[in-house]
Amino acid sequence: MKLSDFDFDLPDDLIATRPAVPRSSARLLVAEGDRLHDQIVTDLVDWLRPGDRLVLNDTAVIPARLMGRRFRTGPEGETSAKIEVTLLEPRADGTWAALLKPLKKVRTGEAIVFSRALSAELTGTEDGQGLLRFNLAGQDFDAALAEAGQMPLPPYIAAQRAADEQDKTDYQTVFAEHPGAVAAPTASLHFDQPLLDRLAAKGVTFTKVTLHVGAGTFLPVKVEDVTTHKMHAEWGEVSETAAAEIAATRAAGGRVIPVGTTALRLIESAARSGAIQPWRGKTDIFIYPGFTFHVADALMTNFHLPKSTLMMLVAAFIGYREMQAIYDHAVASRYRFFSYGDASLLLPERPT
Repeated sequence: MKLSDFDFDLPDDLIATRPAVPRSSARLLVAEGDRLHDQIVTDLVDWLRPGDRLVLNDTAVIPARLMGRRFRTGPEGETSAKIEVTLLEPRADGTWAALLKPLKKVRTGEAIVFSRALSAELTGTEDGQGLLRFNLAGQDFDAALAEAGQMPLPPYIAAQRAADEQDKTDYQTVFAEHPGAVAAPTASLHFDQPLLDRLAAKGVTFTKVTLHVGAGTFLPVKVEDVTTHKMHAEWGEVSETAAAEIAATRAAGGRVIPVGTTALRLIESAARSGAIQPWRGKTDIFIYPGFTFHVADALMTNFHLPKSTLMMLVAAFIGYREMQAIYDHAVASRYRFFSYGDASLLLPERPT
């Protein structure tokens, strides 16, 4: 299995830089085996059945992108320079791992000021990342970060425009609850409260799990033999309640449908024994063709980057030829791609 097997040509004008308004008016490509149906997200009500369970990732994206100035004192006096920081994750020692641009020019011990309230010190570097110790913690840190930070838009959007205040709403799901992600679970961005209410009235049920999506989700695959790729690890939790709800749905004959690849990766991580179990920790599960699914019966997901692990996951779930047909149709029909783009509902035909 080669990396080039997951490449395709995507016109630049199909990369969405703003979401559909309202959220649920985005287009939805339903793949029912090898049959494709052009729909909109609100049509989920017609495709889902009473007793189906949607699994939602309730992580919340933090405003992890910070612009600041680094200060250094030397023989020439105090000097300063601009610096861009993207927070990645907190560490057990109280520091934050972060991407710094430019990292090579920053010295250990330098102060970085982001606002009158928020500053940090570089305590060291590790694996191409900077380690920052902030002057604030807890709720004070959260408040100062909310004031100074911007939403960490994906590189393909950030290359076309800067993040703004609207992104603090647009790049967050309506059911976000647990802060910690630096990228959104993007399939979930299509849901608004009226759609959730209509689905509930239909008899569709919901389970919330948490996977804090990391910036590694945008890292390119650099090996031609994709089976040798090493996934980044992300923290997640499937609670006892969530595991019990999912197990009950399967026992009753309902379908378990994760919304997004993050929710799917998490519940499959919690089901490696063959059945869903409560689970908490870091997962680096890599799903590519040949993977055995134990929980997910269908999947709602956006359209992903060429040569990405997310395309490999889609191929594993729906089939390689079916994945090719889906992406060929999406490009030809001018669906909008990536984080703010349109969605697909994958309903594979499994042998019984």
